[in-house]
Amino acid sequence: MGTPSFAVPSLRLLLENNFNVVAVVTAPDKPAGRGRKTESSAICAFARSQQLTVLQPDYLKSDDFIKQLRVLEPDLQVVVAFRMLPEAVWRLPKLGTVNLHASLLPVYRGAAPINWVIINGEKETGLTTFFIDQKIDTGNIILQEKMLIGEEETAGQLHDRMMNQGADLLIRTVKSIASGNYRPVNQQDLIHRNEELKTAPKITREVCRINWNEKTGNIHNLVRGLSPSPAAWTEGYNPEGSILMLQIFSTKVEIRTHNYAPGTVLTDHKNWLKIAAADGFIHLPELQQAGKKRMTAAEFLRGSRDIDSYRF
Repeated sequence: MGTPSFAVPSLRLLLENNFNVVAVVTAPDKPAGRGRKTESSAICAFARSQQLTVLQPDYLKSDDFIKQLRVLEPDLQVVVAFRMLPEAVWRLPKLGTVNLHASLLPVYRGAAPINWVIINGEKETGLTTFFIDQKIDTGNIILQEKMLIGEEETAGQLHDRMMNQGADLLIRTVKSIASGNYRPVNQQDLIHRNEELKTAPKITREVCRINWNEKTGNIHNLVRGLSPSPAAWTEGYNPEGSILMLQIFSTKVEIRTHNYAPGTVLTDHKNWLKIAAADGFIHLPELQQAGKKRMTAAEFLRGSRDIDSYRF
């Protein structure tokens, strides 16, 4: 059970390791792009290329879908980047339903762990396989694997590393369940008394807005934690009332004392562009103006001579 590209290596390895994948459950095809052509999910396209049975229910609680699953008689269900399952679905297989999660549970439960570990400036994260239960990301842990986060690593880069390492961890998990050689760990046993766990809620548009009153390190982490998608953004205003919206994909930090108000733009109008923050400046080597293509600072400055009249 999965939808995006993150799930494809896991399905590929299940097939390569000769597990009998009786069906793949994914999201229904939907219109996408400017032409609104119907497109399949990444996992659906791969499953069809392997001549696998594909189920695309609109409603996971529907009697028809649950009947289809019962007919298949699955021993185990494997979930990688999919929707929350109703109890009637996750309880169905005799060996349970396993989920691959992109954090070291119990920390960073939720929809966007890859983004939040970077936004919060973590140095380490990891992958967890666990049995699904009634609540989100709370089930008994089967296996975990730690991963270091690079100082300049973006969410996109970490996603790609986790996609492949996660597939390896998942195969080890399925093999251990098949052999009965595993010891599930209750997540409550890993939580210290009165410990407040960091979570990973869905990324909203407001989360992506840059606050120039923040320290440079926090802004830098926000940008790389949202790069390349959905991307951090900022809005600037000039004295004439014009508004300029920019998406920021990468930054460089310059820490130094200054007297500029946060959000002030400094530039040589040729090659570099930076914005004042609480404890220094944030250089913008790569950005995208609303309605235009992604470009370097030099390319942007050739068409924006009055950029330093804006306050972000």
